[in-house]
Amino acid sequence: MRNLLPRHAWEFLQTHKEALLIDVRMEIESMYVGRPPGSINIPWYEYPEFTPDVHAFTSAVMAEANNLSRALVLICCSGQRTIDTALALEEAGFTQVINVVHGFEGDLNDQHQRSSINGWRFDGLPWEQL
Repeated sequence: MRNLLPRHAWEFLQTHKEALLIDVRMEIESMYVGRPPGSINIPWYEYPEFTPDVHAFTSAVMAEANNLSRALVLICCSGQRTIDTALALEEAGFTQVINVVHGFEGDLNDQHQRSSINGWRFDGLPWEQL
């Protein structure tokens, strides 16, 4: 697994057009909190179980990637969930797995709010909201 800060992940995506940006958050997080444009939502887990189905997840990623050597850039809320997903994808045989450090919303500040210290949105990178 390779770790990139959001700005570096964005630069990587701009220079590696074949790379997939995979949003591993729950569908509702991706829809209502926002997401990078062009990202593909493949949730690591969903409500109400909050339990990953590793086989279903890695199979869904493979269906999008079509091969194990395609670069995968993984983003979640804070960069923690993607660590587990990256490890599962590497275990499944994927060879180019990138974790977006701090994720889409970043770490919590002293008031327990996100997007104020670091993360994709904090860095002013492109994003959209449904």
